[in-house]
Amino acid sequence: MFLPIRTNISPRRTPYANYVLIAINVIVFLLSRGGPYLYYIDGRPLSLPIRPWAADWLLLPAVWQAHQFLTYAFLHGGLEHILGNMFFLYLFGNNINGKLGNLWYTVFYLAGAIASGVGHTLMNLDSLSPTLGASGAVAAVTGAYLVLYPQTLITVLYWFFFIGTVEVPALYFIGFKMIIIDNVIARLSNSVAYDAHLAGYVYGILITLGLLATRLVGTSQFDLWAMIKRWNRRREYHDAVEEGYDPFAGTGGRKRVNAREVVSPAEQQRRTEIDRIRHQIGDYIAQRNVAGAADLYLELTRLGPEQVLPRQTLLDIANQLAGDRRPAEAAQAYEQFLKYYGAYEHAEQVELMVGVLYSRYLHDPVRAIDHLRKAAGRLSDPGQVKMCRDELARLGA
Repeated sequence: MFLPIRTNISPRRTPYANYVLIAINVIVFLLSRGGPYLYYIDGRPLSLPIRPWAADWLLLPAVWQAHQFLTYAFLHGGLEHILGNMFFLYLFGNNINGKLGNLWYTVFYLAGAIASGVGHTLMNLDSLSPTLGASGAVAAVTGAYLVLYPQTLITVLYWFFFIGTVEVPALYFIGFKMIIIDNVIARLSNSVAYDAHLAGYVYGILITLGLLATRLVGTSQFDLWAMIKRWNRRREYHDAVEEGYDPFAGTGGRKRVNAREVVSPAEQQRRTEIDRIRHQIGDYIAQRNVAGAADLYLELTRLGPEQVLPRQTLLDIANQLAGDRRPAEAAQAYEQFLKYYGAYEHAEQVELMVGVLYSRYLHDPVRAIDHLRKAAGRLSDPGQVKMCRDELARLGA
């Protein structure tokens, strides 16, 4: 038996949305748990530990109703069922919540529940067996974890004739153990909705890859999208060598090469150094050494102004630079953050910070007023609203 018990990373901010989702699942379980009650589905008697008011929330693939594709995910059949799902949601969901933010994590989770329900229904159109549980939505979150943190280590508890723990990379444990073995090979129980799990994993993996590919979510050198791109570069190099091309002598079989593939030694050295710095920034952030990461960020922007760090990493670095009384560098980092992550749920607070930096320290009233006005219309905290208005008044705006 294998049970993942912890990961070697933790969210950089409190995952409130995940805690709320866990609480809602537990509350609904306690309110709906009862019986068992006898139900007749297509004339067939079925005993379920679900109170009558919640019976309409169950998903019946053969006679489904639209609302059931979401409501089924908040019902659970027993204590073991709810505890297992909520433990895995806590284990993998906290970091995804930290990465996506509270609003988008909630949307991602609910859409994952719907996607897993739809997938299960499409694969079981004639089934009148009721489906319930958050495992499909949890699978979506776990799939997202696989994409965003494939190289992190999961501590796995095992017990056979003896008990112990082992650390396994997330890519292998989630990809092979949880997806392939548990849901494709070892489909041993008729009471488990394996198709809902697989639909959830597919949704979580594909959607998260799409978010990374379109840069709607900040990428890093450690996520699955970066690994795929590195694998593709190695494949192209291998194909060129197989065709007889000698990359050192420039001789061999003819190969059509696009101009963008030809990289000068100086450019290659620059790219190598950029990769090294990005890796080091990731290590420093994992070690909570934000000051060291901030110094490396400035070096990174000198080498490649186009380089963008993951959202929370960039925000942490900008805050560190502001706290270190480096206003010009902090403003640069905040400006880059707003350019690439303008949809951030607390962007107005970043606008306020940039406005204050330009007003009080960089003596650039034009930029200060621009940012402060953007913040003024969106701020809700009374103290921040007052600060923003006072600063605008001081600038005569």
